[in-house]
Amino acid sequence: MDAITLIGLALALAMDAFAVALGTGAVLSRLTGRHLFRLGFHFGLFQALMPVIGWLAGRTIIQWVSAWDHWIAFGLLAIIGGRMIYEAFSDKEKADERDPTKGLSLVLLSIATSIDALAVGFSLSVIGVSIWMPSLVIGLVAGILTVVGLLLGGRIGDRWGSRVEISGGVILIGIGLKILAEHLLA
Repeated sequence: MDAITLIGLALALAMDAFAVALGTGAVLSRLTGRHLFRLGFHFGLFQALMPVIGWLAGRTIIQWVSAWDHWIAFGLLAIIGGRMIYEAFSDKEKADERDPTKGLSLVLLSIATSIDALAVGFSLSVIGVSIWMPSLVIGLVAGILTVVGLLLGGRIGDRWGSRVEISGGVILIGIGLKILAEHLLA
């Protein structure tokens, strides 16, 4: 996987985390270093681990799907990207009265924002890409963008959150099209 594709993939996957961090930053009355660390660390960790789990799952069934691997990768990325775009336009509750950087809320948000990375890990396994560098880059980018999102959230609120999520969805669909084109034109 080339560096530009990897960065694009990591940025696209981090858009959910960034959008949640924007909203979280907007609802917290006072943003502290603890908030930044907790949310950034957990979102980055889950974003790094989920592709590995998906990749391991994909490696176990590779012999049955190798003929369709590029279509599977495209389909998963298109579904994920499409879902991100759909969710950006849907009416969902943005603010929460509690501190979402603690307890069960933190774990659930970490899982919810990294489910896409699970499917991406599966996609990478079926096209034969090693997971270790992508997983590291995905986790680091998600952690950094989460912290940036929290910091910006207090200033701009969640007014831009849906636009960021739409961008992430478009990038994932574009990467899926690139994978499909590379296999069909090879």
